[in-house]
Amino acid sequence: MYIIDGIAYAGECPKPIGAKSIRPLEDYKLLVLFSNGERRIFDFKPLLDMPCYKPLRDIDTFRQVYVEYGTAVWDNGDIDIAPETLFEESTLVS
Repeated sequence: MYIIDGIAYAGECPKPIGAKSIRPLEDYKLLVLFSNGERRIFDFKPLLDMPCYKPLRDIDTFRQVYVEYGTAVWDNGDIDIAPETLFEESTLVS
């Protein structure tokens, strides 16, 4: 049993998801290998209009993505995206 935000759950507490490796693909997509062993593709293009991600419109900057502590980051950590977002909004690669 474990408790999160005052709610008790049966079983073991799930491990937080994290990125183990990441590779930029064509058309602002990312191929991510997650800590649970799943490979998924995340389409970053819909986020490029957000002010915090505008620097990633430059494809050379976008391609410089890397993993730091389970999170996808760019620009020495000044730009990042949560691994949970990458996981939940991506498509499983079969």
